[in-house]
Formats: sequence, structure tokens, C-alpha cells
Amino acid sequence: MTESAAIISEGEGASELIAPMGSAVVQVLTVLSMLVALVLAVKLLNWAVADKRSRTQEIVGSDVTAQVREQQLGCLAKNIYHEAANEPFEGKVAVAQVTLNRVASGQFPDDICQTIYQKNVFYERVLCQFSWTCDRTVKFRPVNPAAYAESMAVAKKVLLEGFRLPSLKNALYYHAAYIDPKWKRKRITRIGQHIFYE
Repeated sequence: MTESAAIISEGEGASELIAPMGSAVVQVLTVLSMLVALVLAVKLLNWAVADKRSRTQEIVGSDVTAQVREQQLGCLAKNIYHEAANEPFEGKVAVAQVTLNRVASGQFPDDICQTIYQKNVFYERVLCQFSWTCDRTVKFRPVNPAAYAESMAVAKKVLLEGFRLPSLKNALYYHAAYIDPKWKRKRITRIGQHIFYE
């Protein structure tokens, strides 16, 4: 065997030894990269779950029965209908929101129907929270079924879905725009034919 042939044959033997070592290194690198990818995938999944939880509202159980909720919806829809039947969507939402703001305020009964039908005696005069509840000529059956259906839809949106107008967050009072009761309350805004106050 010549010297160059011996070198070639030694080189071939070395490459046969290096090839298994190279393939083992590639396998180790492949396993390591898979582990890194798995760790990153788990971290990404944990982040996605935490992000979703932070955006999800926790449902808190209540003692309100279906019958009570139906009664609340009926009272709220009647109030929207009698106070804002001809108002735009926002005007109807505003009346519903003021009603619920009153219920939550602690200044009025903590029940929707009781707040709507609340009457106070002031200097021997009966004052109603919502004027239609004192008007004996008002029929409790709606004469405009389409307007009542829209009022019921708004009542559901506000009461069940929590839809609110941000500008009326603190609104507790309103009156028709064509009267001026000279209230000393802080005026918030006008929506449709009503002016709203804190």
C-alpha cells in the first residue's frame, strides 16, 4: 500500500468514527430544539389562558328567580315604553339606565319595580318617580305593540346584557326638554327629548 493510499484509508476510518458522533450531535440538538419548542409552546398556552381569564367576567350567582327576572323586565319595559316610546335607541337606553342607577344608588328602593312605582308625599301632594305611574288615564296595556317590543328589547339589553351609555354612569334624574324645573343638580347631557342629571 502506498503512503497516499494509507492516508486515504486512515481518513476513511476517521470519517466512519466521526459520522456516528456527528449524527449523535444532530440528534441531541434536535431533541434540545424540540424541548425548547415544547417549553415555549407551554408558556404561550399559559399566557393565552391567563389573558382569556383576565378578559372574562366571572359569573356570580344570584338569588333572582326566572319569575322575578321576568317581572323586572316587565316593569323596566313598561317604564321605557311610557317614558321614551318615541325616543331613539339611546333615549330608551338612557331611561332604563337611570332606572337601574336609582336601584343601585341606595337613595331609592333596591328593587326595579318598587323604584319605578315609588310614590312620595310632599306637602300633602303625591309625587311619583316616573310621571306615568301617577297618571290614572295611562293604560298598562301598550297601544303601540311595536314600540313596546322595542322597549322590551332595550330592557333585556340593559338589564340582562349590561349595556350602558358611559356618559350616564352617574345619572339619576331626567326631565323632558320642553320643561324647566329649575333643578340645582349637575346637568350631564341631553338625549332625544330628555335632559339628564346627576
